[in-house]
Amino acid sequence: MKRIKVAIAGVGNCASSLVQGIEYYKHVDAKDCIGLMHYEVNGYRPGNIEVVAAFDVDKRKVRKDLSEAVFAEPNCTAVFYRVPHYGVEVKMGPVLDGVASHMHSYPEDKTFVVADEEPCNVVKELRDSGAEILVNYMPVGSEQATRFYAKAALDAGVAFINCMPVFIASDPKWGREFEEKKLPVVGDDVKSQIGATIVHRTLAKLFNDRGCKLDRTYQLNTGGNTDFLNMLNRARLKSKRISKTEAVQSVLDEPLMPDDIHIGPSDYVPWQRDNKICFLRMEGRIFGDIPIDLELRLSVEDSPNSGGSTIDAIRVCKLALDRGIAGPLIEISAYTMKHPPIQYPDEVARELLERFIRGEAVENSFGERRGLITG
Repeated sequence: MKRIKVAIAGVGNCASSLVQGIEYYKHVDAKDCIGLMHYEVNGYRPGNIEVVAAFDVDKRKVRKDLSEAVFAEPNCTAVFYRVPHYGVEVKMGPVLDGVASHMHSYPEDKTFVVADEEPCNVVKELRDSGAEILVNYMPVGSEQATRFYAKAALDAGVAFINCMPVFIASDPKWGREFEEKKLPVVGDDVKSQIGATIVHRTLAKLFNDRGCKLDRTYQLNTGGNTDFLNMLNRARLKSKRISKTEAVQSVLDEPLMPDDIHIGPSDYVPWQRDNKICFLRMEGRIFGDIPIDLELRLSVEDSPNSGGSTIDAIRVCKLALDRGIAGPLIEISAYTMKHPPIQYPDEVARELLERFIRGEAVENSFGERRGLITG
């Protein structure tokens, strides 16, 4: 069986959903396959993904088998598949800015508890494990930590998928570094299957395409997981707000003024746990300059909602490795990420992705033609 060897930085709720999903979809036929955008990507199914290394800083996860760590506190996402013993020990990573200072004032079951361990040599662990791709799940605001893992991927010679809102794939400097190392990179900031951003983008484009003038809009989100607790520190939200706002603005012919658009996390509600609730409002004008307003409430388990996007990103990233394609992968990034190197409407991104999977020639993010080698 073909394998895709993956390492994970940050064994939180998203990692838990991803690992559960890898095991869950091993036992699901194509006809019963709910929740995947692609059951198979050029022969790669979710069950072909093998997690060979993992890094975290929490004492309840470090030195534990991955199968235990994905269910350890403060993880609180839905359990939909019990993961068998992996034989992969979670290693201590560097803390850097991965833990916000205000987190220490909350109960242990709600927050991170840093292990009293020396960080491992991440580059060595990546090399020794045989990892081909490193998936970054650092907390929002972890600028230093994300850059550390991006650099570790470059040094270890592995591809990088950045699921967090720190700009790596969409930064030309980083993009060139991955291209020079002949490594693909996907990012930034994973977009859920049916989440606040994709719904907001779709409705904004509907307003735009149907000749409705969108005057103002907001998207307010609440949740009870560590991600929302972490984001109570507003200083950590700069790149997150940029990522989510640009994802919506990009589908409008004329972007809204800053005072007329507000998108971002609103508050932490502990009892919501991993459930995310989005409150969305849009105000505009239709035929005859007549007002229209739309309000929507979306409730969804947050971490599984991103799992399908990440599983596609991993498999397409592996295709790029197989085909010798390096640098930012704009097709899968545009389809699965909020802040890709180039923003496309979602239906265009999907078509570009299908062409990439079929092996048709496309352009990279620097405007250079790439000829794909198909098997």
